[in-house]
Amino acid sequence: AFSKTVAKDNSLAVGFFQRGFVHLQLEMYEEALSDYRTAFMHLRKNLFIDYKQLGLRHILNAWEVLYSTAAAQCRLRQWQEARVTLEKAVVWRPEGRTAILDLALEQVQEHLFLEPMQVPRGEFFRPRKKEVEELDSKDFLGKPKVISSIIPNDEYIGFEPLRPQKQGFYEPSADALR
Repeated sequence: AFSKTVAKDNSLAVGFFQRGFVHLQLEMYEEALSDYRTAFMHLRKNLFIDYKQLGLRHILNAWEVLYSTAAAQCRLRQWQEARVTLEKAVVWRPEGRTAILDLALEQVQEHLFLEPMQVPRGEFFRPRKKEVEELDSKDFLGKPKVISSIIPNDEYIGFEPLRPQKQGFYEPSADALR
């Protein structure tokens, strides 16, 4: 399901983040690492993306993505890279809230696996009813109509404003008025 989601919107950071978590659970560590890196890239240097406007009551933080990236690196036994990633996460973490990252750095030093972050259980993407209703295709132009001209000798095909203007062309003949 997450693969279908990111195929439809390949810049949905939270989709890659959630798929990365699933890949970790399935022990597909390379794929998880790739997904977490893609999710971080799609944050586009923002500290977070708030998905509440789209119907997912979750804020995806850059430091959480980096933390989960380090968790995937630990599973791949890339301990040095995991430490560097966690140090980067400290920079992206809001002021004064680095306790979880300090603990994670200690765990990486001792070569212990980290548990990845995830969207809280029970949180689902639920777009607003109005937005779902607007997904139906609408016919704004209506059905095409054939309109014939009342101007004699009119062979022009196209839109009226584009018609070449000719002197005396639009004046109906006496026969046309009868």
